[in-house]
Amino acid sequence: MQGRSVLIVEDDPALLRGLKDNFEAQDYHVRLARDGLEGLSAALTNPPDLLLLDIMLPKLNGYEICRAVRAKRLEMPIIMLTAKGQEEDIIRGLELGADDYVTKPFSIRELLARAKAFLRRHDAAATILQFGECKLDLAAHKLFKAGKEVVLTTKEFRLLEFFAKRTGRALTRDQILDGVWGNDIMVNDRSVDRCVTTLRSKIEVDPHHPCYIRTIRDIGYRFEAG
Repeated sequence: MQGRSVLIVEDDPALLRGLKDNFEAQDYHVRLARDGLEGLSAALTNPPDLLLLDIMLPKLNGYEICRAVRAKRLEMPIIMLTAKGQEEDIIRGLELGADDYVTKPFSIRELLARAKAFLRRHDAAATILQFGECKLDLAAHKLFKAGKEVVLTTKEFRLLEFFAKRTGRALTRDQILDGVWGNDIMVNDRSVDRCVTTLRSKIEVDPHHPCYIRTIRDIGYRFEAG
């Protein structure tokens, strides 16, 4: 995809060279890192459009890089490269915020196709987030339900955006507070619950039996797109 940047963090020289050549052939701007510390520094200093991340790396492993990148609220697609059959590695990576994985050895054509699909999805999600009859327009800062605008407060909009960008993830109240309220010391867990209640009243068909913002007992919430 012309003009898009990809950072490939991989310590196998042959694989790294093959990935570089194939992504460059598709007009990507390719950056390389051969160990975890170099990869994390590159990802945080100049975030790429796409991050390809090996799990087993010198100095810092792929899990730690993924965790650090997501902690900085960087939302680029992350595809992890993992050894075949390491199911626990796959699950752990996804739990830390990776979007997908490929197992070695893999088809470069399949990897390129996945990368292209994730970038297209990410581009679309950057401006329009849709679930059920609702459409959240981030550029216009508006929510529409069945074609009619729904008025949201600033906090409700930010909360809905935070949820919708993390569909399917279990989110603790602390994560939500940090992501939506930031450093505001005048808020607590009840602030999250109150805002969720008012937001549900505006987007759910039945706020008492929500299908979008699901409560996870003793943890927080999970947003489901339906």
